[in-house]
Amino acid sequence: MELGFGLPLSFPPAKTYTRETHGFQTSRHVPFKLFDQRGARSVACCATQRAQIPELSLENEKHNLLRAIQDTQRGLVTNADQRSNIEEAMVNLECYCSGAPIDLVKLDGTWRLQYTSARDVLILLESAATLPFLQIGQIFQKFDCLDQSNGGVVYNVVKWSIPTLLEEDNGVTLLVSAKFSVLSARNIYLQFEEVTFEDINISGELQALIAPALLPRSFLSLQILQFIRAFKAQIPLGNQDSRSVGGLYYLSYIDNNMLLGRAIGGGGAFVFTRAQPL
Repeated sequence: MELGFGLPLSFPPAKTYTRETHGFQTSRHVPFKLFDQRGARSVACCATQRAQIPELSLENEKHNLLRAIQDTQRGLVTNADQRSNIEEAMVNLECYCSGAPIDLVKLDGTWRLQYTSARDVLILLESAATLPFLQIGQIFQKFDCLDQSNGGVVYNVVKWSIPTLLEEDNGVTLLVSAKFSVLSARNIYLQFEEVTFEDINISGELQALIAPALLPRSFLSLQILQFIRAFKAQIPLGNQDSRSVGGLYYLSYIDNNMLLGRAIGGGGAFVFTRAQPL
């Protein structure tokens, strides 16, 4: 990638001042630091351009990564060349955060999954692509660590649905919660705690079947609708006698609108972009 570094610095020639002493004219050269305002503007402009080069290069690398993952359906449809290009784009971007500690203020919030090579997530996407009764909507990671110094809570959020029975792409929310602690500059440890099914949104067809709009709604039908909407199932992933499943997660890049992560141990890579709060 070639980037323009602006015009080279140039200064006007040194001015010569002449004065008369005892009938003779003497002259002296003034150093270049006394150049006129036009030269000062030129230097200021070049300095600004040089300061903008790293930021411009960073934005180009982020654009290259987003372009590489654009047609992969979040990683479901890729070939060897695409995976190689994506890995190269990720490494190029990760260089900008090499060695910097995790900024929990930036990490806090909701992130939308744009791409992954993790098998446990790809299995969900593959199932939705092959099974007519399953739809996978948006997938998020939500970090709650704004007022923390060495950790917090993370929620893996999957929106899914069953066609005709539930609202499209937003029928049920699958929530996997985990506590996380910062182990080193870029590594966090996840301790998964609970799986929750909540926020059931039934389709208009099913709602009409339970409580037809043209007929008076009975107490029973209203109770059924209320029960479905308020239904929440929680499944703990550990107990007092045994610890739940955990894992190491390497946060390789983070800024205000992009997050890259890698599951340690071959668990796959992730590309997220900032999303609106859930």
